[in-house]
Amino acid sequence: MKYYLGIDIGTTGIKTVIFDSEGFPKGIGLAEYTLETPKPDIVELEAEVYWESTKKALAQAVEAAAVSPSEIRSLAVTGQAETLIMVDENNKPLRKAIVWLDNRAVDEAAELDKKFTTEALFRMSGQTEMLPCWPAAKILWYRKNEPQLFAKTAKYLMVEDFIIAKLTGKYATCNGLMPSSLYYDIRTDKYDPAMLETLGIAENQLPELKNAGEIAGVCIENDSLLVPGTPVAVAPLDHVCGNLGSGCGEEGMLSETTGCTLAICAAFPKIVYDEERHLSTYLGFRKGDFVLLPWAPTAGMLLKHFRDEFGCGMDYAAFTEAADKVAPGSEGLILLPHCAGAISPDCNPEARGVAYGITLAHKKGHWARAIMESIAYLLKDNLEIMKSFGAEIKEIRSLGGASKSDVWMQIKADVLNLTVTTTECEEATSLGAAILGAVACGDFKDTSECIKSMVRVKKRYVPGKNAEVYPEFFKQYQHLNKMLMPTFGGKL
Repeated sequence: MKYYLGIDIGTTGIKTVIFDSEGFPKGIGLAEYTLETPKPDIVELEAEVYWESTKKALAQAVEAAAVSPSEIRSLAVTGQAETLIMVDENNKPLRKAIVWLDNRAVDEAAELDKKFTTEALFRMSGQTEMLPCWPAAKILWYRKNEPQLFAKTAKYLMVEDFIIAKLTGKYATCNGLMPSSLYYDIRTDKYDPAMLETLGIAENQLPELKNAGEIAGVCIENDSLLVPGTPVAVAPLDHVCGNLGSGCGEEGMLSETTGCTLAICAAFPKIVYDEERHLSTYLGFRKGDFVLLPWAPTAGMLLKHFRDEFGCGMDYAAFTEAADKVAPGSEGLILLPHCAGAISPDCNPEARGVAYGITLAHKKGHWARAIMESIAYLLKDNLEIMKSFGAEIKEIRSLGGASKSDVWMQIKADVLNLTVTTTECEEATSLGAAILGAVACGDFKDTSECIKSMVRVKKRYVPGKNAEVYPEFFKQYQHLNKMLMPTFGGKL
């Protein structure tokens, strides 16, 4: 049996998973860390914590899998974007990592937006607006506020690049991590010279650009368990790896993740822009593919909140059972799930949740079902946008905690009038990275062949009789949403 490693660098922890050649997870490791937030807009972490956590998680995975590190054929590194690490010529961090959540560079973001214009930046990067969390703004802040360290900086790295450099001694990155850097041009697949000049940095201070699944280098002697000579591949953004790990290798398939938030990953064979600027454009796991990543801040956390605050001790199983006994449409109870603002397809940070049509007949089961339906409606709303860009949607691969609920999955299938499937592996992001590594080392011809071997459908949910009645309820949801969205933020 051959084994492949997927490393997923998250916001508060690093997960490592060892898979066999059939895609079964043999060992999982998780090392968590706490971000430093000395001020509201500052979010940092000692950069070496990422490396120490990677080694710790790797040791856990190897022990759990009961395999020798020499049996690991390859690995790939995925995770968050935008976390910036500045290192000297020896790959030693010069300061704490500036985490993607950090928003200190407000003035610098405004300066760059004024210089280049929002429209030009949108065409170059695919990102809908210039934000202080983007690495370009952070580098400009760094140049102004820490000039002595700026002068000593040899490389500007994403956290994934930093780990790859630790493993291989090479500076390489996946172009699928770069769109939101705001110094990478998605049209040319090159760093943008004008932006680099403005920031005061040179191209040789950035890692070499590679396509998803290309080998960055091989492991060298270091203090990790990995054996020298093990190939290390680059991987794109975590959502894109999750899309691959869920088996979205054929046209007409896209993935959605309903965890605390809702995230959708839809691939297109050519560059695509949302001219309304609600959705950002990223790169896919195949060369030449682009993806749109609509998302919503509130999804599964809404059900958790209701259970914790109003469930009177009910667990998810009891909530689901109660929801299943309620007819489609929740007897007129309609929810807008925008409890933490709206991002897509309507963008209004001031949007809030709404319950409409409440009667004394509505019990906990009605509320539970209405919550599930509201997320399904929100998902459908976003898919309608995908269709307007030319996406042909035949099947949805569902990830996240909600995918464990048969009731919720059937609601989605009925609301969307599409087949919704779940896969056996719950570690889709790490599996996507491992698939890229397996292809990179030559054990599989391409990702499609690897998907056939390593991804298996757990269950299919096909539209049932309720699919006939949901169009009317969805129309009511859209009407309510359209009426109220402009009123949020004190605009009555």
